[in-house]
Amino acid sequence: MTSLGLGLVGAGRFAGFVADVTADLPGVELRAVADPVLERAQALAHRHGARSLPDWEALLDGPDVDVVVVATPPATHAHIAAAALEAGRHVFCEKPLATDVGQAHELIELVERSGRVLVVDHVLRYNPILRALTALQPDLLGPVQSFSFDNDASDEDLDPAHWFWDPAASGGIFVEHGVHFFDAAAMLIDRPETAVQASAARRSHTGPVDLVSATVMHGEQVLATHTHSFTHAHRCERQLMRLDHGAAEVRVDGWIPIDAAIDAWTNEDGARFVEHLPSRVAEVMHVNGYRLDAQARITARVHRDAAGTAHARGRGLPLDIPHHVRVQLTLGGPSAKAKVYAESVRAAMADLVSAVTTGTTPYSSVREGAAAVAVAAAATRASHDGRTVAIPDHLRSTSTRMRTA
Repeated sequence: MTSLGLGLVGAGRFAGFVADVTADLPGVELRAVADPVLERAQALAHRHGARSLPDWEALLDGPDVDVVVVATPPATHAHIAAAALEAGRHVFCEKPLATDVGQAHELIELVERSGRVLVVDHVLRYNPILRALTALQPDLLGPVQSFSFDNDASDEDLDPAHWFWDPAASGGIFVEHGVHFFDAAAMLIDRPETAVQASAARRSHTGPVDLVSATVMHGEQVLATHTHSFTHAHRCERQLMRLDHGAAEVRVDGWIPIDAAIDAWTNEDGARFVEHLPSRVAEVMHVNGYRLDAQARITARVHRDAAGTAHARGRGLPLDIPHHVRVQLTLGGPSAKAKVYAESVRAAMADLVSAVTTGTTPYSSVREGAAAVAVAAAATRASHDGRTVAIPDHLRSTSTRMRTA
């Protein structure tokens, strides 16, 4: 297969990371790097045998660039992506897809009109732990009833002048950072978002908003709560994702999932399913383009007839759940975080290559990106107005459960 030529817009830390993690990915080759600080572009381009340019528009003139990789601050994403699509290029876009709903909707229309592929770098969609949780729902977990994510993040490297604190540049915390988790909730819940309630707090009367919380309604049956605080020292960072499936609970530590614990009550079919999980790691955790290693493991324990009776009730319904099971999924623990992140980004780029070559829809397409922006924008507005904000029908997430990326 002829490799797709990558044109990288931006030569900062994340741009270099993308160039490095996709360097050995079949089907792509870095051809050009553009950055207004030409020295940065030259250094990154030289490392990968590519050419350097002082402005990103010049990338669109080169016949050797098939895919434009957008690795710039959030407020520039939509404009660069739109120009690339209009020039007939495919796009790999760092999140968020856009900083407002209007831009996101325009990109949906542009992708569909152009026939080009756009992948948003929502890395959690390409994480084997979260992908496994979607795979385990039919036979063990059941549908999600509620979702929560608590993010105590660091602000040590975010000085007061950093663009992160400027809503005009970043879109604000819900847009710049929250889209990852609005999107992860959409993937795991697999029900469209319908409305949002939210609130925000400042560190001082004139200081930036550094603590936000949103509750997203997924239809009439599921609630998802997202809390993000950029107030911690690096050493004090912590994140916890919790999924309540009624008879099962899942806990995932870290914003890059590396371990998950399942505590569940189930029937005989579920117990037998759990007993076979340790031998099915490669199948359950499979993500195209992600290279699982020997650290990826599933351990399971089954305690039959632990309740003494099979019958129970939950949410008004009878349940047949006599057996207690515990399942641990790991990609190698904290020491594996950097590798897991790198492999997830690599898998996202592999998804783009697959979509371009086979004509399939990517797992993190423009519609998933737009849906996450729509929720983030609604949360931002709700935190300002103090009222519930509805998600427009045409920007709600759609099911990606059946895709095989």
